[in-house]
Amino acid sequence: MSERGKDGLTGTLLDELEGSKLLPNIMHFGRVLRAAGIPVGPGAVIDAVRAVEVAGIARRDDFYWTLHAVFVHRAAQRELFDQAFHAFWRNPKILERMMQLLLPRLGAPDERPPAPASRRLAEALNLGRDGAGGEPEDQIEFDAAMTFSDREVLRKLDFEKMSIAEVTAAKDAIRGLALPLAETPTRRFAPDPRGRVVDMRASFRASLRGGGALIPLRRRSRRKRPPPLVVLCDISGSMGRYSRMLLHFMHALTNDRDRVHTFVFGTRLTNITRHLRHKDVDVALDAVVEAVEDWSGGTRIGESVRQFNRDWSRRVLAQGAMVVVITDGLDRQGGEGLGEEMERLHKSCRRLIWLNPLLRYEGFEPKSLGVRAMLPHVDDFRSVHNLDSLAQLAEVLAQSGAARGYREAV
Repeated sequence: MSERGKDGLTGTLLDELEGSKLLPNIMHFGRVLRAAGIPVGPGAVIDAVRAVEVAGIARRDDFYWTLHAVFVHRAAQRELFDQAFHAFWRNPKILERMMQLLLPRLGAPDERPPAPASRRLAEALNLGRDGAGGEPEDQIEFDAAMTFSDREVLRKLDFEKMSIAEVTAAKDAIRGLALPLAETPTRRFAPDPRGRVVDMRASFRASLRGGGALIPLRRRSRRKRPPPLVVLCDISGSMGRYSRMLLHFMHALTNDRDRVHTFVFGTRLTNITRHLRHKDVDVALDAVVEAVEDWSGGTRIGESVRQFNRDWSRRVLAQGAMVVVITDGLDRQGGEGLGEEMERLHKSCRRLIWLNPLLRYEGFEPKSLGVRAMLPHVDDFRSVHNLDSLAQLAEVLAQSGAARGYREAV
């Protein structure tokens, strides 16, 4: 069927409408947007269907802006929605190829670039089509306790390459991660029979209780406790998939010990420590989403670190705090002022650890200006792309003392 004028619907959309497939396609489109990074829930899909019923579909522009008004809530989501709309309502397979082209190309020139988001995106594109007809597929029930080989595969699997079921299993595994922090001496003392310091006050008090004939020596030693931990996590568009998994990690960390302070940043810095203290992870992450206004947008690492140094460093970096920065180092400001702010942050903490998901590539080189500005001011440079990398972080946090000087994980 031909198009209805310049602004009319395409023939593909009209064919689907005549075949009564508009409703399942709107539902499928909502799932595709959610898989691409736009938070779309069942309520938004229902609102979209009702809005289309009211606005009608006589014009393609009306249909576009009707869905845009329901699904898009932030300026950073507009470009992604526009590309998804024009691709999906002509050929849904185009969207998968477009998402692959947007991924960073690293490694040797002749290497085939990886497509980490293709599995989940393909699953999202196939939702709603599998049940349209044909024989039902056999359903397999999995035991909650995975085998040893299954756990090993899951631990080494990249977060970007996980299917929906694997993401759910990885979130459960993150809740069980143990991340011990090395205990460091504080300025306060506690009674200790084997302590090296004699507590004169306690010794004289003990002698008075015995009549003063003898002075029993009472000893003490410094109290030890884990240092404060501060996490700065990048939630920009390039870190979208990883930041969602790392939020589960930070929630488990916040509820496992005290004195954990968590910040997220894209174009601005947001303190989410209070939200992550809720025991229910779903409630906590919903509160984080409501509090953060620059989700999946641009990245201003230098400005965000400067804001932290100015407003928060004196509050949370006391008593030899350890700082973990989670970012890919891709700064849209070209690293302007980032080196100076990272140097100040490095001097204010006991240890500065940088976790970068791009380090998982063998061909990774610090060519970005942001990466080159940050590297001289970190003590450890490690990858964070799977469960194994999070477990290895525990070994780094358990090391006592301040390790000054850049070291890269092998």
